[in-house]
Formats: sequence, structure tokens, C-alpha cells
Amino acid sequence: MKRLLAVFAVLLAANLVWAQNDKAKQILDEVSAKTKTFKSMSADFVFTMDNDEMEIHEKNEGTIHVKGQKYVVKLPKLGVEVYSDGETIWNYMKDGNQVTISNLEDAESELMDPSSIFSIYERGFKSEFVAEMNEGGKTVYKINLFPDSEEYQVTKIEVSIDKATLLLSSATLHATDDNTYSILVKKMEPNKDFSDSEFVFDKSKYGDVEVIDFR
Repeated sequence: MKRLLAVFAVLLAANLVWAQNDKAKQILDEVSAKTKTFKSMSADFVFTMDNDEMEIHEKNEGTIHVKGQKYVVKLPKLGVEVYSDGETIWNYMKDGNQVTISNLEDAESELMDPSSIFSIYERGFKSEFVAEMNEGGKTVYKINLFPDSEEYQVTKIEVSIDKATLLLSSATLHATDDNTYSILVKKMEPNKDFSDSEFVFDKSKYGDVEVIDFR
């Protein structure tokens, strides 16, 4: 789940990343200008994890809602839900009907937090423009991102940006643990109306849920 958040944080934050390559910078600046006007974001996506050596190939669909520093991610097939109101994180697992609670400041890395959409770029990624190509029936810009810091535990992130909409289309994260994590955005909608309560775990909706509070 942490890797899912990592990929999505980069997928959303890539539009604000610092770029050395002029072509990449021009594209990212345009995406940045558009995305900064959004008050919120909703997306349906497909998340995959692959490790050829270990013959691991997992695929799951999910949704994410982001509003400022608040977010909620749901993976129905896995029975996983993650909520954050900007201060607290709730990780719910349907298997076992258990939720763990922790402070946002205790997160291992900002890269694991989709709310870093407007700040992760400040930590620095180098970038390069790869090509303009057809992907899934649409024209996309392919850009590679290279983290300056080892704390992100990735070697490279491949990003696709829809040329027509200037919205992020997909991202593939090559991790130092030899796993490859990818997100394909099926649908993305900006400026949806979310109430603050949507980003808080409501235990009354989960019956006799076990609560483990690490705060």
C-alpha cells in the first residue's frame, strides 16, 4: 500500500517537479500551471506490481480522492482503505476488520503521501524528455524522472502526460527492491465537491472493528 501511495504521489506531483531538460521543463510547467488551479482531484486507476524474478504479477483497481492535504485511497478487491485528514492516517484492512491509526508526521517518507502533490518537487527530481508517442489510443509525452535523494528508494520513474488534456496518464516506479509499481489512470476529474468528513475513517460503519492506535 505504501508503494501505491508512492507511485500516486509522484504521478500527481510530477507536474511540479524541477526539470533540467528544457523540453521536459516546458511540458511540466504547462501541466503545473493547469493543475495548480484544481481545488481537488478524483481518479479511478489500475495499480500493478511486478517482479519477474519472483514471478509476482499483481493487478488491482482503485480510486483516490485528494483535497488539499487530505486524501482517501480505496482498493476494493484487496479490502484496503487509507484515509488522511492532513494530520492523521487511518489504514483499514477488511481482512481482519482492523484499522491502524498514526500521525501523518510519523510517515516514513513524503513520497508515500499523495497530499505531497504540491510540495514533493521541492525535494528535487532530475528529468529528461523521452519522446512523444501513441499510448492507449492517445498521444502522450514520455518523461523520465530521477530522484536526487536515496530516501525515495527508487531508481527511475517513467511518466506519461496526455498531450491533449495536459493531465497525468500513467506512471511506472522502478524501486530499489527490484519491484516495479505502476499506475494507469482510467479516469481523472478535477474540482469535485468533497466534504471533509470523507477523509476521516468512520468506525461506526465497520461494525466491531479492531482499532490499533499508534499515536
